[in-house]
Amino acid sequence: MILVTGATGRVGSRLVGLLAGAGHPVRALTRRPGAARFPAGVEVVGGDLADPGTLGPALRGAAALHLITFAGDDQAPLEGAPEILAAAARAGVGRVTVLMGSVEPGPVERAVAGSGLEWTRIAPVEFMSNALQWADSVRSEGVVREGAVDVPGSTVHEEDIAAVAAAALTEGGHAGATHVVTGPQALTVRDKARILGEALGRPVRVEELSVEELQEGWRAEGYGEDDIAFFTAMTTDRPEAGRTVLPTVQQVAGRPPRTFADWAGENAAAFR
Repeated sequence: MILVTGATGRVGSRLVGLLAGAGHPVRALTRRPGAARFPAGVEVVGGDLADPGTLGPALRGAAALHLITFAGDDQAPLEGAPEILAAAARAGVGRVTVLMGSVEPGPVERAVAGSGLEWTRIAPVEFMSNALQWADSVRSEGVVREGAVDVPGSTVHEEDIAAVAAAALTEGGHAGATHVVTGPQALTVRDKARILGEALGRPVRVEELSVEELQEGWRAEGYGEDDIAFFTAMTTDRPEAGRTVLPTVQQVAGRPPRTFADWAGENAAAFR
């Protein structure tokens, strides 16, 4: 039995589907089991990562665990990782993957490494689905408004992140590894707007925002100054890890990674 936390998220839902489709017993953790929809055969169990005491039924009989680094609707940092991992070890879990929030290990990743369990870190770069933030302006005006539009990034399809996690959960040879997961191309915002326009059959313009305009937008969304400083750095001076194309998907999942053109075709309806 493989327990997937974050099972209704962009990666977790795909991971559940991949594991179930391959015939693995899967248990999906959600805070709202009555509202969740998963493939047939998936065991749905209620629990909250923010309250480790609720996880006993979910961990019982699980041999492997996929863990995320945040909890709750507000995606607050997960603070109970040591307690969760200790409970997992007592329940007989032997293998754990952790979906990293950045390419640098944080408290959850360090707790996983010190848990005594066989662990693998899954470190994706920017999700392709972040482009959905442009959906309203593309639908209504045919325009993408973004900053640093000529800075490339090796954005990755969520299905590929899930495929790497699935391999680490079900196959040997991944213990102690950090799998940095990227897409097959380093693309700028202009590149992505052009590819999105090709999927839609109409041009999509790009209007570049200044750093000040970006920051004001984030403040309006309620982000604090520390978050805004991080977002600014990632947008205007993306680190090398976020710009480098790696063969991780091919090497770990055994197939080429999906392109942004694939993603745009799959999600074109959101922009029409």
